[in-house]
Amino acid sequence: MRHLADRIVPPPLAPGARIAVVAPSGPFDRELVLAGIALLETRYRVSFDPGLFEREGFLAGSDERRLAELDRALADPELAAVVTARGGYGLLRIAHRVDASALRRAPKWLVGFSDTTTLHLEAMRVGVATLHADNVGGLGRGGPAAFEAMRAALESTPSGTVHSGLHALAPGIARGPLAGGNLTLVASAATAGRLSLPDGALLLLEDVTEAAYRLDRMLTALTVGGHLDRIGGVVLGDFTDCPASGGVEASEVLAERLQALRIPVARGLPVGHGAVNLPLVLGVDVVLDATHGTLTFE
Repeated sequence: MRHLADRIVPPPLAPGARIAVVAPSGPFDRELVLAGIALLETRYRVSFDPGLFEREGFLAGSDERRLAELDRALADPELAAVVTARGGYGLLRIAHRVDASALRRAPKWLVGFSDTTTLHLEAMRVGVATLHADNVGGLGRGGPAAFEAMRAALESTPSGTVHSGLHALAPGIARGPLAGGNLTLVASAATAGRLSLPDGALLLLEDVTEAAYRLDRMLTALTVGGHLDRIGGVVLGDFTDCPASGGVEASEVLAERLQALRIPVARGLPVGHGAVNLPLVLGVDVVLDATHGTLTFE
């Protein structure tokens, strides 16, 4: 782990800003993504490569196609944001080859969630803030309400924003940069040697369709491997369609494994694969007051 020095927060977007849509992970529902692009086009100038719609098995085209598309977008100084088409799987195959330092040379918002967690973690390594929010397909599914939430997040600064209504699994107060995203991808990044959480980080976690025993396995591996030794706290989003194992609920696993860390832990943030995916800026300082159920952006 390390200190996150010289952090860069990309500037807020203005109407007419240029946005690129990329598909660095799996193939997607064409109609949903086109609907999401149409929403983005009501406010911004949107571009995408023709290869966006390619499909190669469970990937949105070859590794080389997806890597080249992503590198072009990250390096483009005229872009204000890069939004992923969907999650799925695929970024782990190319993330270690991505020129993430391009985000420092040409700061822009990197937007998405789920498999995009891999890119959020790479951006964290180079000290650039990103936006954990719907992918373009999620905008197509969520409609104007989802787009308005993303627009508001992209066109303002998070300073002073307070999210309340959380529930304490372990009381206390912690302050540090918000990091993380999808638990499966955080655990995969650790396995790949690409997880580099800053000291005192507040770890955001969510997941979908992972059985309770698999959640236990990932959290145990992260703990035993020392990856959670120096984090300051944990805030949990949705764990959607995560079935029980041997009569043990996913919520019980999360509580038991995370309480053992003896740091503040809160649950109940509407983030992830549920009906609402609240946009959150990663890489900036937040205060988690698990006792009183709030997450405040400084």
